[in-house]
Order: sequence, then C-alpha cells, then structure tokens
Amino acid sequence: EDLYHLLSRVKSETGCTAVCSGAIFSTYQKNRVERVCERLGLVSIAPLWQRDQDPLLTEMIESGFTIRIIKVASIGLGRDHLGCTADQLIGHFRGINKKFGFNVCGEGGEYESLVIDCPLFSHRLDLGGVRQVCHSADDMAPVWYETFESFKLEEKPGVKEMGLGERAATAGS
Repeated sequence: EDLYHLLSRVKSETGCTAVCSGAIFSTYQKNRVERVCERLGLVSIAPLWQRDQDPLLTEMIESGFTIRIIKVASIGLGRDHLGCTADQLIGHFRGINKKFGFNVCGEGGEYESLVIDCPLFSHRLDLGGVRQVCHSADDMAPVWYETFESFKLEEKPGVKEMGLGERAATAGS
C-alpha cells in the first residue's frame, strides 16, 4: 500500500508522531488514513472533517491559500479549468453545485487540487514543465490532469525570519 510505505518512511526519517489529513466529507479517505496511522502508531488528525464545504473553501481563499486545480473529472469542468486556482473558479463551482450537486471542495472526486502557497508556508511551490494529459475524453465529464517535470521551492520575502506561530497569526490579514 503506497500510503503506508510513504508514511512509514516519513515517520522513520522525521520522527513525526501524527498525520494531518484534509478529509472533509469522504469517509473512505478519512478511514484509510486512520487505518494506516493506527498500523504505524501515529495519531490521525482531520481538522476539516464534516465542515460545510462552501464556507470552508471561502475561508481558505480569504486566508491566502493558493489552491491550483490539477485534475478535473466532473460534469461542468474541462481542460480549460486545469491550472486555474480555486479563487478563480469558486463562482463556477457554486453554479455547478446548484445545477448538479457538485462538491465545491472536490470531495466527490470532481477535481484534485494542490496548495502551492499559503500563509503557513515559508516557501511557495513553483511548478515547471506543466503538461496537460487527457485520461478520458468523455463528452459529459472529461478527465484531465496535469503533470509536472519539475518543481522548486521559492522563498517568500520576509517570511523566513517568522516562526510558524507568527505566520499562522498573520494568515488572512
């Protein structure tokens, strides 16, 4: 199991004692992380569990999260939405939520995302060699995803000197 091996390696290399997941609505996702954590003697933390998705996504955007859409797999989404950020698409997400019951945080597999920056990060993720791949050309709900040839961490000016607590306190301001 890939998650088990990954977390086992992270635990042995860092000495971490807990894993924080972004599970919001998916019982499968939450249970999977919890089972792996239990096997490894780690604490599983799911602070977003059962939060109302629209206010949660709004809160993340308003707090300065840069959330890049890296996969789409839903009616109402297509190739042109890849690489966009959640703040650019939240209005569209709300529209297809009203029409089709779309989960605005993507908890039904409608999309996958990658946080490339947020106030808690000391560095921003800079993605290089972005390529868009069509997995399924379905007329109703095509599946597209991005791959990246490289990435680098880009230092954010003035942030390096701040501790995590200080960065958290300034989030959203």
